[in-house]
Amino acid sequence: MGGSVGQRAFQNARLQKRQKAEVLPLLGHALQLHKMGLLPEAQAAYRQLLQLAPKQFIALHMLGILESDAKNYQQAEILLSRAVAVDPRSADAHMSLGVALNGLRRHEEACASYRKALALRPNHALTLSNLGNASVALDRHDEALHSYDKALVLNPGLAEAHNGRGWALCRQRNYDEAVASLNRALSIKPDYAAALANRAIALRELQRFDEALADGDRAIALAPDDANGWIARAGVLLQIQQIAKASHDCEKALAIAPDSIQAHLVLGLCLAGLGRVEEALASFDRALDIQPDLQSAISNKIFTLDFMADAGVEQHQQARQLWWERIGAKIASEAAGPHDNSREADRRLVLGYVSSDFNAHSAAFIFKPVLQHHDRAQFEIVCYSCSSKLDATTREFQGIADRWRDASQWTDDRLAAEIRADGVDILIDLSGHTRGNRLSVFARKPAPIQVHGWGHGTGTGLPTIDYLFSDPVAIPSTVRHLFAETVVDLPCFVTLTPLPAGIDRAPTPAIANGFVTFGVFNRISKISDEAAKVWARILERVPGSRLLIKDVALDDQLVRDNLLARFAACGLPVERVDLLGATLRDEHLASFNRVDIALDPFPQNGGVSTWEALQMGVPVVAKLGSSLPSRAAGSILTALGLPDWVADSDAAYIEIATSHAAEIGTLDQLRRELPGRINAAAAGNPVSYARAVDEAYRAMWQRYCSSAA
Repeated sequence: MGGSVGQRAFQNARLQKRQKAEVLPLLGHALQLHKMGLLPEAQAAYRQLLQLAPKQFIALHMLGILESDAKNYQQAEILLSRAVAVDPRSADAHMSLGVALNGLRRHEEACASYRKALALRPNHALTLSNLGNASVALDRHDEALHSYDKALVLNPGLAEAHNGRGWALCRQRNYDEAVASLNRALSIKPDYAAALANRAIALRELQRFDEALADGDRAIALAPDDANGWIARAGVLLQIQQIAKASHDCEKALAIAPDSIQAHLVLGLCLAGLGRVEEALASFDRALDIQPDLQSAISNKIFTLDFMADAGVEQHQQARQLWWERIGAKIASEAAGPHDNSREADRRLVLGYVSSDFNAHSAAFIFKPVLQHHDRAQFEIVCYSCSSKLDATTREFQGIADRWRDASQWTDDRLAAEIRADGVDILIDLSGHTRGNRLSVFARKPAPIQVHGWGHGTGTGLPTIDYLFSDPVAIPSTVRHLFAETVVDLPCFVTLTPLPAGIDRAPTPAIANGFVTFGVFNRISKISDEAAKVWARILERVPGSRLLIKDVALDDQLVRDNLLARFAACGLPVERVDLLGATLRDEHLASFNRVDIALDPFPQNGGVSTWEALQMGVPVVAKLGSSLPSRAAGSILTALGLPDWVADSDAAYIEIATSHAAEIGTLDQLRRELPGRINAAAAGNPVSYARAVDEAYRAMWQRYCSSAA
């Protein structure tokens, strides 16, 4: 037996010697090819070597790195796992495995690999930087910044750490410091495409669009096969309303990286902006298939569902419930405890308003009259502004507020802490699931009473928000049980700031024109094919009539062409359609003087546009649907005593429009009467409306005080 063992040992020794003689030259050849940049040849050589010696550590490691560099992360993970099994004491192999795992979005495992590498080699700057990257992907931004800072102490010239730090700061909304970190990365590595793409995103958030666009252009020029540059530029283009170009960039990104979450997300926003609702929802769903708890994708899906004709209140609220289950509930479970606000029923209350729209945004025209006309003896106003956009409207809000807080670069944790420190009694969300919302703050419940209204007005799905402002038309009693919030009725779910001084109202233009002009002054994303078909029948029944469409997106020729093609497919005669793009607000309002009757879109109705038309004396035809977004215009018209302009079917909508188009004299009389009607109604009079809001807040507070056990 001893002889048999000895013979096997001898044979193994001979085999190892022979393999070594064959392996070492092959390894040397493969490494030389790798060094020369002949990567396909190097890969082939490493594979040939591994057939001969499957546990050759260097070949496993080097081939794994090449696969990882080529973004073949699955194959890289297999090779690098074999490498660390062969040599578990190799810090480099553990770090390389972490890179592959991070590429596979297995971020927790990536962190574990990086920590194993650091246990073997504690002061390795690149490993620390890579650990920061994985921590950012897990939304552990403070941990990430700690790793980047340690890396930069060890190696201040490590551009990758400056870049990662900039991205982590961006994720924390600290855009100014993010730009500073990215500038440092680019001073070290001027042609660093990833840093340029990240800086484009930070600059976009700071409203520095020209610089952001230039960074996006340069990132693409330097690395056309990297999806991140295309995605970054798409985000800027979308922000400046170049939707068709943004969509093209998303398609380029997806051709490079079909599983890019951000590319699917931004493409969904582009498609929604073009009115391609079902395709937009499909894009958001693809992003959610990859990352089910992607907050922005769920919120954008919620907002886009407003445009779906067959989506009712139940489906809308189920989508909001999904946000709570996947995101909000986890945040709420880790939030701070009870509030110590004094429960005096009649004391002066602190109201906190949270919005990204304290600027020249349509939503600001809705909630500004409320803030302007609060009873200041009863209420103190704190505004938490969450946008870097500053303009004349912002200065007006700064003048209205008792305390102004620039929260545009605050983390959610800091914003929640500041709200508590300010002693806010009632915190009001003005955004819902629209862009720039801070619903994650409301999930933390930093104030004893929380309310949602005006900015979106369709409910949030957050059990931590107590009340939702609406009215009996917008949210009928039969569906209120579906909401997470308790519905509180106002004279109308929205109001609008009065027209600026000096805006002239013209007589009904059909008197001078000899033909009727119908107008649609809404985002083109609200123009459904169903609405376009109905408008085509109206133009057919009113000889010589024209349709005037106005939206900022129509400055883009590709968007104009796309809209006209959609109209032609719906049977709407494009030769009778006029298109207008962006103008200053005074010019925008004056454009209503060209319109005899406004046609409200459906299923997503107008809000501000409906109010503006009526304030300018232009009556509006609306169709009442089953969901909140499809009941907005009906709510406004009913609140102003114009229920006869609200239809419950396509046929009724057509009849209202065509019958009024035949009565020019009656139209002109109504045009003269509308401003007085609006001012006399509680829904249109800002003082009366604000008084109703004040009474609602006081009732909420008294209910809260009486609930104390």
